[in-house]
Amino acid sequence: MASLPPTAHVNGLPQALPDDPRRTLLDWLRHDLGLTGTKKGCDHGQCGACTVLVDGRRINSCLSLAALHDGDHIETIEGIGQPEALAPLQRAFVTHDGFQCGYCTPGQICSATALMAELKAGWPSAVSADVAARPNPTREELRERMSGNLCRCGAYSNIIAALEEVIANETTETGAPA
Repeated sequence: MASLPPTAHVNGLPQALPDDPRRTLLDWLRHDLGLTGTKKGCDHGQCGACTVLVDGRRINSCLSLAALHDGDHIETIEGIGQPEALAPLQRAFVTHDGFQCGYCTPGQICSATALMAELKAGWPSAVSADVAARPNPTREELRERMSGNLCRCGAYSNIIAALEEVIANETTETGAPA
């Protein structure tokens, strides 16, 4: 009986993983699947431009082999929103000019998407004062949580403002902190 080829679900669609076990997740997404929103920055896992979500957790796709993701659910910037249907974080990035050249923006938004899920799950950060109290995160905490993503243009304050807007909107909508 033939076994099924290794497959990952990318932005909700099943995709056969590459035969080459040396192919990075980043190169597979960009070159084989044509998902060029994920960027190759340093190719050493230091800049965060290649950040994608794997089963809801952020990873540097340049440091991961595609072959390791059999059965995983991978979300790239293309799966978070489209120009005609932006996600709340994407709209906030536009409103607050959370980008300049835009190169790091897909990784920033993927990382921020994971950050929002981590806050909802009550995950602590290195600067969380009282995890049990779960107040809205401080600017210092947001900066720490986003510290794996670099912006050469220095749009950090605008990125934090975008995050604060989305967190405030979610708090207003649900009555509880993000």
